[in-house]
Amino acid sequence: MKVTVEKKEHNITELVIELPVEEVNKGFDRAYQKLAQQVTIPGFRKGKAPRKMIENRIGADGMRAEAFDFIIPDAYRRAVKEQNVQPVGRPEVTEVTLNAGEPCVFTVSVVTRPEVVLGEYKGLSVDAPTTEVTAEEVDKQIEALRERHAKMVVVEDAELANGDFAIIDFDGMVDGKPFSGGQSKGYPLEVGSGSFIPGFEDQLLGAKSGEEREVNVTFPEEYFVPELAGKAAVFTTKINDIKRKELPELNDDFAKEAGDADTLEEMKTKTMTRLTEAAAKKDESAFREAAVAKAVANATIEVPDIMVEDQVEHMIQDLDMSLKQRGLAMDKYLGYMNMDMAALTERYRPAAAEQVRTELTLEAIVKAEALTVSDEEFSAEIEKMAQAYKMKEADVKKMMADKYHGEMVKETILRRKAAELIVDSAVKS
Repeated sequence: MKVTVEKKEHNITELVIELPVEEVNKGFDRAYQKLAQQVTIPGFRKGKAPRKMIENRIGADGMRAEAFDFIIPDAYRRAVKEQNVQPVGRPEVTEVTLNAGEPCVFTVSVVTRPEVVLGEYKGLSVDAPTTEVTAEEVDKQIEALRERHAKMVVVEDAELANGDFAIIDFDGMVDGKPFSGGQSKGYPLEVGSGSFIPGFEDQLLGAKSGEEREVNVTFPEEYFVPELAGKAAVFTTKINDIKRKELPELNDDFAKEAGDADTLEEMKTKTMTRLTEAAAKKDESAFREAAVAKAVANATIEVPDIMVEDQVEHMIQDLDMSLKQRGLAMDKYLGYMNMDMAALTERYRPAAAEQVRTELTLEAIVKAEALTVSDEEFSAEIEKMAQAYKMKEADVKKMMADKYHGEMVKETILRRKAAELIVDSAVKS
């Protein structure tokens, strides 16, 4: 087999592949053997008809089409491996010369992994955020803790106000008829939360326990239930009870009950420490992301559209899996988000493109720095995976025993090491 490789624009590689007569004839022989088992020739059992009769029945074009499947794909696979070509798209085969007893010549054009021209990636000057935690943020955190420990208390003879919880019965009608989901009893509604149809909660303000009101609203045009979208509705609503939050007093007793402190001052000190540690971790994560992003921005890469499209598809698959785990179907999610699959695809495209650029840059750094994965590092990764997925380490090792999955794990480790090299050498500014 003779292969000539020429790189074209936009990451397209063209291979001209020439096969000797012997390989071509073997392909036609296999095509004949297959067809002989399929074609019925009167007077002959399947597989026993003379080749010439099979060829006459199928025709020259039919024989070439069958031989093509035995010759061209195999030759292409061997050629890309031999020439170390890395396809990322489907090959396009053109200019095929294929006849029994003659050499075969054909051309293949395929989108390949782009070349990465690395810019600066070591010793980068990167802005390092420094978040200062204020006393107001500590107070806000403690106030949120008070909210979580609040008790709901029925208030007698009170007028319903924003922030109250109204225990209501409601009966909704559209066009004078009840509709699915329009009725409920003992429903707890937080007034002012905006969880009901716009305007519903406002019309209950000032009501007292035992009072009944007629609420007139219109469903939004983009409402997720199409048959109700834009429709006017009337809800006969009764206020059964009004409940208000009763917050615990902010004192040492609260600190002992709600936190891990003996006094309120100790609670504030510990809250400040926790918030400061969390802010420091967030700052460090932002610094690391900025360092890698700068190295990626310094690289020159022409990312093929097919790689971005594949990444978008992976992201949508991940979203679909996440939604299913929460019991939500993709079509329902799209309805809630008021978008279709095309809009979701476009929404993910910029992030997908940046993800591909990042992976390509890190892979180029791995190659430039000749980074490797030791047996100890591979074993440690397997152990982490076992813990993350709550599996036995032996079972994870068994899954990763095949070359494909094992290489995927190693590539993940190598990209991580490349990122660490960027971050460890970066200078905070």
